[in-house]
Amino acid sequence: MTIPVSVSDLRERVLHSVRPLDAEPGGQGWNHDDMRLLIGAGPRRPAAVLVALVDRGDALHVLLTRRTDSLSNHAGQVSFPGGAIDPGDTDAVAAALRETREEIGIDIGLVEPIGYLDTFETISSYRITPVVAWLDPGYLAVPNPYEVAEVFEVPLAHFLDPTKKHTVRMKFQGHEREIHEFFYAGQRIWGATAAMLLDFVQRLEAAAT
Repeated sequence: MTIPVSVSDLRERVLHSVRPLDAEPGGQGWNHDDMRLLIGAGPRRPAAVLVALVDRGDALHVLLTRRTDSLSNHAGQVSFPGGAIDPGDTDAVAAALRETREEIGIDIGLVEPIGYLDTFETISSYRITPVVAWLDPGYLAVPNPYEVAEVFEVPLAHFLDPTKKHTVRMKFQGHEREIHEFFYAGQRIWGATAAMLLDFVQRLEAAAT
């Protein structure tokens, strides 16, 4: 895979790779069969995350957060801003924007949602809808100290480079499974976040053909 050198080219690929906003994905996640083996076929709680892309002129960047070490779930892990879809949320976009504002204080007026990635299921029984959006490069992040330890960006090209992806095997409840991970500036990006990024990469590669 040739890493795009043109930001305009990559922006076009993004627009052609996402599901349109009027076609919110539903049903099972693309990894449902794997999750069914690990946690069964019970209900999955709907959730949404924001895959925010920042145009820095010379490159598109992905916004990520590192959760605080004191959280009861996924402490210290790198993630997209997001969380469970509440009854008051009209859709996944509303949930992703609300959670982004609550977690890192970004003005939602600076966020332009453009589409969706495929839904993804987690071992904590969530079904996540990733919402892809453009984020104004002038944004100011104010992390909620109870939830977020750090906000940072990674060039999207980093995830498009196959040499940056690592695969490890781990056991969960007696089942061995592959876990993908990336490393960037001292951050380990793995688990559900890495899996959703890899789905994004595959869609971007398909858009280039």
